[in-house]
Amino acid sequence: MSDQAKNTPAAANSYRSTLNMPDTPFPMRGDLPKREAGWAQEWEDKGIYKKLRDARCGAPKFILHDGPPYANGKIHIGHAVNKVLKDMIVKSRQLEGFDALYVPGWDCHGLPIENAIEKLYGRNLPRDEMQAKSRAFATEQIAQQMADFKRLGVLGDWDHPYKTMNFANEAGELRALKRVMERGYVYRGLKPVYWCFDCGSSLAEFEIEYADKKSQTLDVMFPTAEPEKLAAAFGLPALNKPAAIVIWTTTAWTIPANQALNVNPTLEYSLVDTERGLLIVASALVEKCLARWQLEGTVVATALGEKLDHLNFRHPLAEADAGFDRLSPVYLADYATADDGTGIVHSAPAYGVDDFNSCVANGMEYDSILNPVQGNGVYAPELPLFAGQHIWKAAPVIIDTLRDAGRLLDTQTITHSYPHCWRHKTPVIYRAAAQWFVRMDEGEGVFTKDKAPGTLRETALAAIEQTAFYPENGKERLRAMIAGRPDWCISRQRSWGVPLPFFLHVDSGELHPRTMEIIDQAAAMIEQGGIEAWSRVSAEEILGADEAKLYTKSTDILEVWFDSGSTFWHVMRGTHPDMHHDSGPEADLYLEGHDQHRGWFHSSLLLASAIFGRAPYRGLLTHGFTVDGQGKKMSKSLGNTVAPQDVSSKLGAEIIRLWVASTDYSGDLAIDDKILARVVDAYRRIRNTLRFLLANVSDFDPAADSVPFEQMLEIDRYALARAHQLQTEILGHYQVYEFHPVVAKLQLYCSEDLGGFYLDVLKDRLYTSAPKSLARRSAQTALWQITHAMLRWMAPFLSFTAEEAWKIFGDSETIFVEKFVDLPAGDAALLAKWARIREIRDLVNKDIEAVRGTGQVGSSLQAEVTLAAEHEDLALLQSLGDDLKFVFITSAAQAVAAESGATLQASVAPSAHDKCERCWHYREDVGSNPAYPTLCGRCDSNLHGTGEDREFA
Repeated sequence: MSDQAKNTPAAANSYRSTLNMPDTPFPMRGDLPKREAGWAQEWEDKGIYKKLRDARCGAPKFILHDGPPYANGKIHIGHAVNKVLKDMIVKSRQLEGFDALYVPGWDCHGLPIENAIEKLYGRNLPRDEMQAKSRAFATEQIAQQMADFKRLGVLGDWDHPYKTMNFANEAGELRALKRVMERGYVYRGLKPVYWCFDCGSSLAEFEIEYADKKSQTLDVMFPTAEPEKLAAAFGLPALNKPAAIVIWTTTAWTIPANQALNVNPTLEYSLVDTERGLLIVASALVEKCLARWQLEGTVVATALGEKLDHLNFRHPLAEADAGFDRLSPVYLADYATADDGTGIVHSAPAYGVDDFNSCVANGMEYDSILNPVQGNGVYAPELPLFAGQHIWKAAPVIIDTLRDAGRLLDTQTITHSYPHCWRHKTPVIYRAAAQWFVRMDEGEGVFTKDKAPGTLRETALAAIEQTAFYPENGKERLRAMIAGRPDWCISRQRSWGVPLPFFLHVDSGELHPRTMEIIDQAAAMIEQGGIEAWSRVSAEEILGADEAKLYTKSTDILEVWFDSGSTFWHVMRGTHPDMHHDSGPEADLYLEGHDQHRGWFHSSLLLASAIFGRAPYRGLLTHGFTVDGQGKKMSKSLGNTVAPQDVSSKLGAEIIRLWVASTDYSGDLAIDDKILARVVDAYRRIRNTLRFLLANVSDFDPAADSVPFEQMLEIDRYALARAHQLQTEILGHYQVYEFHPVVAKLQLYCSEDLGGFYLDVLKDRLYTSAPKSLARRSAQTALWQITHAMLRWMAPFLSFTAEEAWKIFGDSETIFVEKFVDLPAGDAALLAKWARIREIRDLVNKDIEAVRGTGQVGSSLQAEVTLAAEHEDLALLQSLGDDLKFVFITSAAQAVAAESGATLQASVAPSAHDKCERCWHYREDVGSNPAYPTLCGRCDSNLHGTGEDREFA
């Protein structure tokens, strides 16, 4: 070949085949929507979860107990957040070396499923039929949700999930109830409890949320029934006018059930002379009240509330109907204040906890408490004037009736915060009903056998102190809820749930003396045939014909929070014994949305504290709710919902996983198309970096080609030390369940540590050095170890991608049987040296860019750099010798001493030499071998000689 021919473009391009070009079957495009479902199916077909357990047999356990989602409807983006967070935690603990179990669960009983069945088949179904249809419906819902969770890449024991409707769990729940009873916490009582008309049942504190409601305020006069005693209370010889005490309320519907009045014993009350008669109100509120009533008035006398104790007044509707002709005595109560209203509280004991307690404390018998509101919100037929009316519709009628009776002083419309049903979003009331309760404070329970040493409130509060919270502010939230909560009403008047297997005496209402034995009998029956088996059994079959006549079989069920709250007992200690820690009964972690401080976290804490005196968890993690990009709550009406199924089909479930991992879950998690587009960009950067790593170790055999750490080039040792430093940070974040810092640091590592520095510097050595040279194998050794580490760092959240890469790179069936790798740490001096070199490199790059802007150079390889430096910087730069140019990716670089006191200065000039057609460096020795006139000396040596020597870069 002539010299002219050797310099043709065709000849130059022929050198490409002599380069060590990267090669990998790992594609640049993930094509996630098309491929993920196949990978998820492969995990299932190969039984990967079982293989993870086998790989960690005998290792310390890590147990995240799944808070069961409700088996009703398709999963939404909030479900996806929850399950992906759990999956990331379990996988990170698995990679840490733990036997990290994950048994998914479902909450299957309860009202929403009953409502769904009623919509499908109508109301008033027989109990057996409701239960059978509910069980079938829940089974269908679970199958649908399970498929969606698997599609998200969640690994778990999907073949053996726990369901609260499994016969063994239904039976186990009864055994948990029996243990709570033995510890002295369960009692039956008549108490006002939250009642939802739509549910047709009582509600627990957990099932209440607050929302604004419009109501009518009422100022109502209760005329005195004892004028002489009232005059004496105010120090007067007699009353010269009719007198009345005035109450203020926002619940007109409770007036028909009024049975008492409350005043504060230490508050001063005034007797005010007005054109409507003598009116009694708190002295501090006289002026406001008169203004509200549009009356003129003069204070005749004053008296402390204690002087009014047990004075009798008449019901305000006494003259409207004889059915209301009764007395309303005054009881002293601290909760009557002068903050608003009139300072006097009207008391309807069936419809308020304070009212109830006050009336009972003053001797009112349970049987005397009036309770005219039926379970559907309609007044009972025997109630005068308002019978058959729904209380919300009756309120204006009651107001008109009070006005006609001359007892109404004022009414106004207000908007105030009011309790609503968590499920139906409708207003609820307090309503007295005979219910079963778990007692929070001192008192006697039924069938106590092994009384707990302290109150449930004390035990639960102490357990909170032993629990780790993520984030920490969850601790105070849960503590406040436990500190202030009332007794827990655990009974419901529904069909689809675990029965309270009680028989109550028809006269006394007492439980059958063999109740504890009957609970065991019911549990055994249910374990064989489900709750349906107990529903079908008759009182005669359990008690015998004679006793059956004396007892009524309860149709109440345990409320659904008892179901899920007791799973630590009947799942972790029962149906899934592998989940039981050798070191104790607690799970390592419970993880749910922050609303579960009043839900699952709460009920689980109470039941575990009742049963074995501590929390069922060692740690509690809470996450926020999903919102749109503007921070608005998602709703179908606003059209701002994001369905995980849609994202998976368009972008891939991996994008959902990366979004979850990259978002600070301690607050609300914002998602929309723009946010997802940014996540896609982040994913591409990580994937492209991973592809580069895989491509450049494709011909590397670690057994034969690895270079010992101490023999590696210095920059390679630095790269491993930097990876070790980053891994220490990442594992620290994983320890405390922080993911968004891991993603942020991984992205920064890919773009700056690798793409912006190390891989950029490395390309020349990887591509141009002899394939088996120490220089190239040193680089590949570092890349191979970094790839191992990086795949493990990303596997908890980029599970599909890590597994895809592992099939190419790894030597085991799945990356999830692996553990985090041990990377060489290097030393602080090495890290500090190269951190400073990188800083200097950034300064040099800016100077090169400035020269590039003038058109004097094209690529940085066309430049030659002279650095003027002092002291440490000079020694550091000169220590790299001729390798300094590789760090700056220039064709030449040298460091010279700067003038004393001068700042670091770079001088950039275009090279005057020819360009090597193989490595593209501009070098004086291009053509030094006449046989290869377009090659530089080092390329000639790398191709035809012993190869170039490198020590640092």
